[in-house]
Amino acid sequence: MSLNCGIVGLPNVGKSTIFSALSAAPAEAANYPFCTINPNTGIVNVSDSRLDTLTEIFHPQRTIPASVEFVDIAGLVKGASKGEGLGNQFLSHIRETGVIAQVVRCFDDPGIIHVANKIDPASDMEIINIELALADLDTLAKRRERAERSLKVQAKPEQKAAETTLSALHKIEPALENGKAARSVPLTDDEKAAVYDCHFITMKPQLYVCNVDEEGMRSFSSGVANAHIQTVTKRAKEEVSEAVVICGKFEAELAGIDDPEERQAFLEELGLTESSLSALTHAAYRLLGLRTFFTAGADECRAWTIHAGDTAPKAAGVIHTDFEKGFIKAEVYSCEDIERYRSEAKIKEAGKYRVEGKEYVVRDGDVMFFKFNV
Repeated sequence: MSLNCGIVGLPNVGKSTIFSALSAAPAEAANYPFCTINPNTGIVNVSDSRLDTLTEIFHPQRTIPASVEFVDIAGLVKGASKGEGLGNQFLSHIRETGVIAQVVRCFDDPGIIHVANKIDPASDMEIINIELALADLDTLAKRRERAERSLKVQAKPEQKAAETTLSALHKIEPALENGKAARSVPLTDDEKAAVYDCHFITMKPQLYVCNVDEEGMRSFSSGVANAHIQTVTKRAKEEVSEAVVICGKFEAELAGIDDPEERQAFLEELGLTESSLSALTHAAYRLLGLRTFFTAGADECRAWTIHAGDTAPKAAGVIHTDFEKGFIKAEVYSCEDIERYRSEAKIKEAGKYRVEGKEYVVRDGDVMFFKFNV
């Protein structure tokens, strides 16, 4: 399972530069609007120290981390919901993503054009969020027409479903009209299910990415956030979301360095211990409610992605559908246990090696071995 994350924002805020650093497959980046017209896609490995520990202990023939799919979507502008700047095409790309990462320019540089000719993160975020809300309003109007027609159907189940849909739309519409996200509206489980087929853009989880210059990154790593970053983090907190600080230019240069010692020296220049990009992938994971379990052995150590609350058979099915169909049991221990005891034999001696059945809810960081019969 891979996470699909769409990178959005106004033109020239650094989306493509950050994408290039993430995927190490350079996207076209230039100092003019709409440089990216067709979305670029890159698969990014998720760093995880627990997988590093398993690799160190088991010495497998191969190690496979979890992955994230990032999509670099062209810059949106005011009026995008009405087709400005090829907006309709871009909005359709956003609908296909699972989580939205909105890049916000948090640095001053007169040499790089800003579409509004001013650096104002609050205004930039408002433009994007309003355009996404307006696009959802169009979707809402069309869905309401369908629901109202369904009310005329004599069959009670269809009428009941239409009433639930209209109830949800009635709650969502005022929020969208005020530029707020559909995800901010409290809905019952039935109402959420009723409007699922609307695929509202603003129902998707969204995080903010503060793109700073090197001086801004250096200050932030020392504990001092500039005014632009503070504006974005305040907005993220209000939305019960997250804000990640990245220097896109620095990360793009770092991605081109292969030598570990040179990379480390480059990181230390900005007071960093690791690439800031890992914070972005982990934030996206958290927003989608994803969890990681591992399989480990001499052949392979691998990270697998599941949803919070998934049971052992569901986790087994991520590896292969036959594992889920014929699930018998799962042998389980934690990454903390293997890091402490350094071998499965010693984990068993300590009584930490468990056998779990079909009802077991997998925990983040579980190391699992499945028994099945087909």
